[in-house]
Amino acid sequence: KNESSFASHKWYAICLSDVGDYEGIKAKIANAYIIKEHFEKAIELNPKDATSIHLMGIWCYTFAEMPWYQRRIAKMLFATPPSSTYEKALGYFHRAEQVDPNFYSKNLLLLGKTYLKLHNKKLAAFWLMKAKDYPAHTEEDKQVKRNRSS
Repeated sequence: KNESSFASHKWYAICLSDVGDYEGIKAKIANAYIIKEHFEKAIELNPKDATSIHLMGIWCYTFAEMPWYQRRIAKMLFATPPSSTYEKALGYFHRAEQVDPNFYSKNLLLLGKTYLKLHNKKLAAFWLMKAKDYPAHTEEDKQVKRNRSS
């Protein structure tokens, strides 16, 4: 394991996150702090990697919108379950845009969705329009266009 490689930390966190997607909520919550730690280390080692910054934003967004029943499970499993806020997620999404403007359609979409969660319709509309206008190069870009309002 290369401790000084930002990519190693980023991909370790991504892979561990994917494990949670397949093994369920218990594994996802159990790995949450480790995932966060590796994304933070990746950002520390390479503060210009917009993808790592964006993924840290997703981590924050995910735990900010965690449903009540998952929070209850988390409280039963851990003394201090992972949590975050939409404001923190927004900060990471904006930081990713500052590092590499318009690098990823999903970052634009999540900026819009986060502003909606924070009840700022004007900025939500601005970022959702940017996501809509983003040229669809990949299948994921096309999916973002379809899901921009969900």
